[in-house]
Amino acid sequence: MKKYNFSAGPSILPQEVIKQTADAVLEFQGEGLSILEISHRAKYFQPVLDEAEALMKELLQIPDGYKTIFLGGGASMQFCMVPFNCLEKKAAFINTGVWSKKAIKEAKAFGEVVEVASSAADNFTHIPMDFEVPQDADYLHITTNNTIYGTEIHDAKLFEIYNKKGSVPLIADMSSDILSRPLDVSQYDIIYGGAQKNLAPAGVTFVIVKEDALGKVTRHIPTMLDYRTHIEGGSMFNTPPVLPIYSAMLTLRWLKANGGLQAAEQRNIAKANLLYDCIDSSKIFQGTVQTEDRSRMNICFVLKPEYQELEADFMVYATQCGMVGIKGHRLVGGFRASCYNAMTLEGVQALVDCIHAYEAKI
Repeated sequence: MKKYNFSAGPSILPQEVIKQTADAVLEFQGEGLSILEISHRAKYFQPVLDEAEALMKELLQIPDGYKTIFLGGGASMQFCMVPFNCLEKKAAFINTGVWSKKAIKEAKAFGEVVEVASSAADNFTHIPMDFEVPQDADYLHITTNNTIYGTEIHDAKLFEIYNKKGSVPLIADMSSDILSRPLDVSQYDIIYGGAQKNLAPAGVTFVIVKEDALGKVTRHIPTMLDYRTHIEGGSMFNTPPVLPIYSAMLTLRWLKANGGLQAAEQRNIAKANLLYDCIDSSKIFQGTVQTEDRSRMNICFVLKPEYQELEADFMVYATQCGMVGIKGHRLVGGFRASCYNAMTLEGVQALVDCIHAYEAKI
């Protein structure tokens, strides 16, 4: 039975990337060594790092004056590194869920934090837009996609945020929707994220940072937590996560070969529309998020109140149909289908067919 991986992360990767990575684990580029055992200082690894950075720059059209670095620690480490490097007195946040709250908690150790908007009162079912940004804030922080609740900041609201922030720098956690669509990087001082959604296996974190945004805080920054350390060290101040970086490079090659981010966006729109249309027309399921803020990456849905006793039964049925990782997060319940770049339209259609077949039994 074919299985379809809808896990929220670590998540699906392109099959060719998995195969090429597996081949490199056995032997890397004919060197007689596994990529797991080569030195990051070896002459044949530097081109991997260089190509990964170059492809990020090309695909995202990253302007001059920015650097892409690859670090460890996950996005959770960035909740600390961002304020260490950028928060002198005050930071503003839009609170759209668990990951925003974690970033807010860490920032409070470094200065004043202003939560300019929050959808907590509505269980984070929409992106809050009724806010003003203090113009004396060091930056405004947003989380562009919320894996747990299934909301995403789409272009119209991004443009509104750009306008509302005024002259305040913008910093974004894009762990789960990076590379899913074109992006105006010039609007941001820092973009960061864990790679285990759209880019690579768990273990590497990407940070795109505007160089002239650094060096403005008066505090001492520990060497390993200073972005400048890793820019100057070319992501190799200490041993980087070699294998995930190699997989990231392969994924970026795959994205480029498949039409770049414009094509990826069209595929993601088609997949999301297919599944949301199924949910909206269902007699037993319903969505959990306001329509205009629905995520293309993490599609959350629940059983209607009169059918809630069927939750465990549907999970068993979906598993028998080859659906993997569709159980919703405990804070939302129900089901969640994560449709990252590597998920195919065929896979989403298989889930839709599974839902229709189950409904026919009811």
